[in-house]
Amino acid sequence: MRKFLLLISFAALSAAASASVSLDSCRNMAVRNNKTIRMAEENIRSAEYYRKAAQSAYLPGVDFTGTYMYNQHKISLLGEDAKLPTMSFDPATQKYNYNILKDPNGNPIKDPASGSYIPTEVAVIPKEAMEYDVHNVFAGALTLTQPIFMGGQIKALNQIAGYGEKLAKASRNSLTQDVVFAVDEAYWLVVSLKEKKELAQSFVNLVDTLLYDVKAMLDEGVATRSDLLTVEVKLNEAKIALTKVDNGLTLSRMALAQLCGLPVNTGMELEDEGLKNAGSATAAPETDIQDVYARRQDLEIIRQGINMLKGREKLALGEMLPKIALIGAYSFSNPNVIDGFEKRFGGGFSVGATLTVPIWHWKGDYNRYRAAKAQTNAQRLMLEDVEEKVQLQVSQAQFSFDEAKKTYDMTVTNLRKADENMRQAELGFKEGVLTTNDVIGAQTAWLAANSEKIDAQIGIRLCQTYLSKVLGNLIY
Repeated sequence: MRKFLLLISFAALSAAASASVSLDSCRNMAVRNNKTIRMAEENIRSAEYYRKAAQSAYLPGVDFTGTYMYNQHKISLLGEDAKLPTMSFDPATQKYNYNILKDPNGNPIKDPASGSYIPTEVAVIPKEAMEYDVHNVFAGALTLTQPIFMGGQIKALNQIAGYGEKLAKASRNSLTQDVVFAVDEAYWLVVSLKEKKELAQSFVNLVDTLLYDVKAMLDEGVATRSDLLTVEVKLNEAKIALTKVDNGLTLSRMALAQLCGLPVNTGMELEDEGLKNAGSATAAPETDIQDVYARRQDLEIIRQGINMLKGREKLALGEMLPKIALIGAYSFSNPNVIDGFEKRFGGGFSVGATLTVPIWHWKGDYNRYRAAKAQTNAQRLMLEDVEEKVQLQVSQAQFSFDEAKKTYDMTVTNLRKADENMRQAELGFKEGVLTTNDVIGAQTAWLAANSEKIDAQIGIRLCQTYLSKVLGNLIY
């Protein structure tokens, strides 16, 4: 999509040589094609995904675990055949009695070696009957965990993610302001140099006309060779100045094209070349400094940083609070022992709850909480410091704007005087009462007055843009 828009921009610029590019178009192209802004847009998308991931922590989590294990040996619960004594029912006593060996007097006989009674009958459990094949064991569990209370950490994570998204947007807006301001500077530099090129060409024409007049006067004998050399030197200086301005104009156009994301050799005729209404500007607006604080994107970045640090405080506090969660699981294995030992899959459900209560961690969690609070306080102090600097910055920008307006008004007055001075000098030179140096001095003063007027006109535009940026109004 961006490549398509870029191709449209190229087509629009090359459609007609007479088409002019406005400042708004340059801003559009720069914002659209600037890679730093595009990186900031990706950071916003990343922050959105983090926010969605944090929201999912409120929902139950489902996990599956599967295992396989190979065992070298079987499991045998008996080391040898087991011989268990038996019992018989005695009707006389209505009880079960062990079947044990007795002497003729009816007394039980003990084994001299072991000291235990000798049974007359035994039940034999073969060793093989208690052996189980566990060479290959398969097991698995499907678990569902639903958080009930996590010490406020889930809510804190969602708040941090939301503030992170706002911070990413504020960073994008701040970068956009910087790019727009840079484009404005480059744009008005091109306009300024275009005007100065035309001014330099006019000065070359003036000096060339003077050279023609001096040559004619030299032929008539009313001028000297020194007068001619003086004018020729001045003409060469004027041509050198014109060359420098022309080269500067070419480079400034290349710099503007680069900022707009276009090839540096793209030819662009700017809409404001000619400085139409450049000196018409209203007075600096009266603004509420609190509104400025609210609009400034760099301050918004700090504010959202404070909010994120507050969220970290809540996370640290949550480490010291109890946590409750519900757990449900379905577990199965092969072999299973649900109904005896069987070599087939078998399993069942289980439901329960977990409670974790932190008791003593040698103040580790509490110190982390205090560290988070200290970072938040440091960020608040930084915000207060930056707000004080912003207030000074706003005052300086307003004074600079007012100064630029006054400077422009003075340059207009100076230019009228320079025009009249040059007219009088040329008239006096033709009448023979002034020298070539007087004329050259008047022409140089005229050149300086025009150059100062151009600088003042551009200064007003740049001060307007800078004031908008300082006031937080340069949201593009």
